[in-house]
Amino acid sequence: MKKVVLIILMFFIHQISAQQRMTLWEKGKMTNSKGFKLKTIEEKEGRITQIQEPELFAFLPAKEERKQMAVIIIPGGGYHHLTYDLGGYSYAKWLNTLGISAFVLNYRLPTSPDLKQREMAPLQDIQSAIKLIRKNAGQYGISPTQIGVLGTSAGGHLAAMVSNISIDYTELKGDWQTISTIPDFAILVSPVIDLGEFAHKGSRENLLGKDASEDKIKEYSMQNRVTEKTPRTILFHAQNDPAVPVINSILYYEAMVKNKVKGAMFIFPEGEHNIGISNKSELTDNWKIICADWLRKLDAKLK
Repeated sequence: MKKVVLIILMFFIHQISAQQRMTLWEKGKMTNSKGFKLKTIEEKEGRITQIQEPELFAFLPAKEERKQMAVIIIPGGGYHHLTYDLGGYSYAKWLNTLGISAFVLNYRLPTSPDLKQREMAPLQDIQSAIKLIRKNAGQYGISPTQIGVLGTSAGGHLAAMVSNISIDYTELKGDWQTISTIPDFAILVSPVIDLGEFAHKGSRENLLGKDASEDKIKEYSMQNRVTEKTPRTILFHAQNDPAVPVINSILYYEAMVKNKVKGAMFIFPEGEHNIGISNKSELTDNWKIICADWLRKLDAKLK
């Protein structure tokens, strides 16, 4: 009897943890690739430093509870690694409790030896992911006009990039060309924004290289790319963040206000670079309540 119960329990756990995996690019047609056959390297559990190919993992709420809204989660890691578990799966499971479908993106890192142009690969992957989810929205029971992004740290920089760069760099042909790459909204958590004076230097060097020109640094500092077409955005940051200075979020929000982009910014006095799903600070943990409320109101406006 105990053995039967154990087997059933193991099956139940497996069903909970198993998620649908999707590849972004057709075999042999991944843009910006030299064609190398790379292996996925997991430096330690939950932290990948090299991926074989970019992929999406779908986390879907029960159909009875599922809303039309979906979020693509972009893990951070300074463009050096992907914190896909803590910075990906944990957010996805939380969003599911709100009835929101979530897709965790493991994107190519700019440090990959396979890339022809290092700084373009992460952007190409998130653009491709947005197209893929929009094209298959009906399959997932979601709306193609309610697709947002959630990025943390360097993932926040990539979320800001895809929010503001309207040129489609995927090189996908046919009906793919008619699908927009711009998300409908963005959530930026402790985001890297500036790559100049207030940069997280590791993120800048990994994305642009050690000898990036001033023009390139300015181009990839996302506060300089905000326009009136930037989607609605909410930002969360801790004032005592030692890794990514809080001025990064402030610069982005100032640009939003200047360009009349609707959104909000919340700065907590503490929390360091650890604003996430499981926080030590009860004050910082309130970001989830604020974000959930913002998403509920946004859901009504996007319908």
